[in-house]
Amino acid sequence: MDEQPVPQRRPAGGHGPGGGTGHALDRRAELSEFLRSRRARLKPDDVGLPDYGRHRRVPGLRREELAQLAGVSVAYYTRLEQGNGQNVSGEVLGAIASALRLTDAEQAHLMHLTKPRQHKKKPSMRQQRVRGTLCQLLDTMEGVPAYVIGRRSEILGWNRMAAAVFGDWSELPQQERNWARLVFLNPDYRELFVEWDQKASDIVSYLRMDAGCHPDDPRLSALVGELSVKSEEFRRLWARHDVKEKSHGVKRLHHPLVGELSLAFETFALPDDAEQSMVAYHAEPGSPSAEALRLLASWGTDATRAGTSVPGRQ
Repeated sequence: MDEQPVPQRRPAGGHGPGGGTGHALDRRAELSEFLRSRRARLKPDDVGLPDYGRHRRVPGLRREELAQLAGVSVAYYTRLEQGNGQNVSGEVLGAIASALRLTDAEQAHLMHLTKPRQHKKKPSMRQQRVRGTLCQLLDTMEGVPAYVIGRRSEILGWNRMAAAVFGDWSELPQQERNWARLVFLNPDYRELFVEWDQKASDIVSYLRMDAGCHPDDPRLSALVGELSVKSEEFRRLWARHDVKEKSHGVKRLHHPLVGELSLAFETFALPDDAEQSMVAYHAEPGSPSAEALRLLASWGTDATRAGTSVPGRQ
């Protein structure tokens, strides 16, 4: 398992997401920083190694300890952590992922960074679109807030209930219809989400996953660069290198009209476009949150005069 990684050249001209240049992601730097961050979070006790009480100059495991767990030489792992990961086998990556105790999402991210998909064309700069029939489906989901999200956390389509709960995105410029921008740059959303810190962390983790899959996306790089300049909280979270795939859970909201809402959500990846997902929210039947959703649905366009949003979809 001690094959030699082939050194990679640093891409010319760009610093990747976080640098604010809009250039492509520096995959080598991303691989290096990701492995360092995952190693730093582990202690010898976590992986069954003895800790003799010596002063440890670095947080987490040493490279020597990680290499021992993965069954590779220290020199080999050192080269990998320096970003030289082009020629690493799946077997070796699996051993390193196991030694680092990576989640499924983290292991997929590691694979993306070391074994990128070969794209024959440059990333498409065309606007993402939602299928017309899917827009119709959103409209029929009365009482269920739902929207479609695409790459870069862009909000592509939504129904009337989503507008009533989250805001009238049709009133925003197209560029601002983006969850990352809303969460980090719009103070109204800091008030809307009761656990704002968790929402912010989730958004950054999704963007990190997206960046690993699409390192040549200049729009994503520009977005991360802008947010890094404008938001200290975003910079801090981005530096953690956490990754996560969209799934399911519960969001607690403080709605300006109906007060506290506790809504469960499910994420459905579209079978014909893996880069788009539909997210739908619902409340427990008979709960105060369910009654609040019913009230929002019954107000309809009258809710506009009461201070909430009307439906909108690009």
